Amino acid sequence: MRLVRRRLPNAQDAEDCVQEAMLRAAAHGNLDQDRIGPFLTSVALRLCVDHYRELERRRRLLRRAADVGGPELPDEGVCDQDFGRWLLGQVHLLRGRERQVVLARAHGISTLEFARMHQISVKAAEGAFTRGRARLRLVCARALDGAAA
Repeated sequence: MRLVRRRLPNAQDAEDCVQEAMLRAAAHGNLDQDRIGPFLTSVALRLCVDHYRELERRRRLLRRAADVGGPELPDEGVCDQDFGRWLLGQVHLLRGRERQVVLARAHGISTLEFARMHQISVKAAEGAFTRGRARLRLVCARALDGAAA
């Protein structure tokens, strides 16, 4: 407990870490009795590192979520919805399978479900979706270039 307590500032986290190390030692069926101390030390230190990794992951996630920004302005939402409707209208420019999978995704059907429904491989469905999305990007880029001219 002293070893872990020096590394973790929160007493509850330190206790959880020690308990987890003890559980792992108890679950280890053929642990040599002479090696229990070093085993517990090694496991406890690794659990401390895992604790700090999790804290860092959460910190990065919160920072990313905070970078999203404040609430959008009403006109931005209206413009985004209008653009989405326009882009969905451009789906008719896609080829058969690409059009089908993009429309399925627009209706909330996953690529995996689409592949099962159409009895094709997931790889084929993902490839069609990727190609369709790339073609829609080109259509969008051309439309924006035409609007800028």
